[in-house]
Amino acid sequence: MAMNVPSGRGGDEPDVMVDINTTPLIDVMLVLLIMLIITIPIQMHAVKTNLPVGNPPPRAVQPEVVLVNIDFDGTITWNGAPVSGEADLEKRMADVAAQADQPDIHLFPNGLAPYRVVAQVMAAAQREGATKIGLVGNEQ
Repeated sequence: MAMNVPSGRGGDEPDVMVDINTTPLIDVMLVLLIMLIITIPIQMHAVKTNLPVGNPPPRAVQPEVVLVNIDFDGTITWNGAPVSGEADLEKRMADVAAQADQPDIHLFPNGLAPYRVVAQVMAAAQREGATKIGLVGNEQ
């Protein structure tokens, strides 16, 4: 059994509410929930693709590979032959780019090779139009 006892203040002032008003909090939560539902993309879309089954047939003609090595001291070799300078490197890159079926250029820099030399070789390939270039040996 409970009994409501008036406070000792007397007078006709109402009692102070000490409970938190949760109505605005619930309103904000519902608005955020609706925004979340609207902004989440629907994951039910599927793209059907026809993937080939089995291994593809081997290429009839294997592409020519040019191996460009960069040694720890910045020495550049083209298929084992030393490159004499930047002009010689650009001439060789231009010869590769001029071919109808460009050979693959495998760039193999030493781990201690200066980055400047590696960037120089890649920039020469880009300037001359050689598009098939890849870094080899960075698996280490």
